[in-house]
Amino acid sequence: MRRVPSRTRRIAPERPGSLPGSRPSVFKEDPRTAAWISAALLGWFRTAARPMAWRETRDPYRIWVSEIMLQQTRVETVAPYYERFLLKFPDVESLARATLDDVLKAWEGLGYYSRAINLHRTAGILVARHGARVPRTVEALLALPGIGRSTAGAIAAIAFGADVPILDANARRVVARLFAVEGDPRSGRVERILWERSASLVRKGKGRETALALMDLGAVVCLPNAPRCRECPLRSYCSSCLRELQDSIPPKRAKKVLPHHDVVAAVFRRTDGALFLMRRPSDGLLGGLWAFPSGKRDPGESLEDALRRSLLEKLRVRAVLQREVGAVRHAYSHYRITLHGFLCGTDGGALPEGEGTGWLPVHGEGTFALPRADRKLVEFIHREEER
Repeated sequence: MRRVPSRTRRIAPERPGSLPGSRPSVFKEDPRTAAWISAALLGWFRTAARPMAWRETRDPYRIWVSEIMLQQTRVETVAPYYERFLLKFPDVESLARATLDDVLKAWEGLGYYSRAINLHRTAGILVARHGARVPRTVEALLALPGIGRSTAGAIAAIAFGADVPILDANARRVVARLFAVEGDPRSGRVERILWERSASLVRKGKGRETALALMDLGAVVCLPNAPRCRECPLRSYCSSCLRELQDSIPPKRAKKVLPHHDVVAAVFRRTDGALFLMRRPSDGLLGGLWAFPSGKRDPGESLEDALRRSLLEKLRVRAVLQREVGAVRHAYSHYRITLHGFLCGTDGGALPEGEGTGWLPVHGEGTFALPRADRKLVEFIHREEER
């Protein structure tokens, strides 16, 4: 039986062709490196795996839902949404039959709503073309809305045990450090190398365990900042750790200064207390959600003038602004806003009716899913009414 080197020894310089301080490419010269890493990684995972509801199942539907929810969202945030979503939509057929409003309502607060829209679209496709079953192969999964290469690999590996690589944010960082792959990990050249290295870690019959282990190692040990190298089961094999490059691989991205916009929103309240809402365009930010009529303030424009202009342009009504009900700060991925809500009436012209418009009742909100900032405005109004 081949002996696996001890994890506590810094053995890299003893391997054939390796020299202390040499370039990371020397780790690629020994074909046993990936096997050593994989053995240590899987050994650690057997005792350190994080318990999660979606890991207790092999149901491809549930695993697909979890992987979509986990895109750009932390595990602890996803957990309660995952449970509620599956109670409402326990299988592909129930999700396909649901209205988009029902799905968005179940998703409300989780953010990145295009994920929910794509889940709903994909459920319809699965019913129509795949017998209401999640496909087994990466290629078939890639053809579905909202599923990229890493998500397809994760579903294929975790649900079906396929021996395929993944490269989500955690795995990308772990693999880059293990093999000291320098450069922007999202550039085409570097990404190709990372996919190759990730694939080299997958032992036959161990696709599921490898995918989960990489995710966990990146989440709890190989952190973006201040990685816990002393606790890492792979430190004796990690090219970056051996060369003390773990803090520079992958390179830090320049922090963007996010622009800020003032957005004004009109709160029209009916005599029964219901609030007027409009559905946002499906192809834009927060697509498909319901929100107060709003517009962005132009430079040099007052908040009040901006709202009057916006309502005249969008609704063809002349607004009478009564008072400001609250201001909400909120950050999106590419910019920040302050949403200023004004209680309004009209002076000429009626509010539009029909498809794309609705009234949020005072109690019992039905299936209206609102962006978080608009939801906070509703909370301001309800608190006022309770005084």
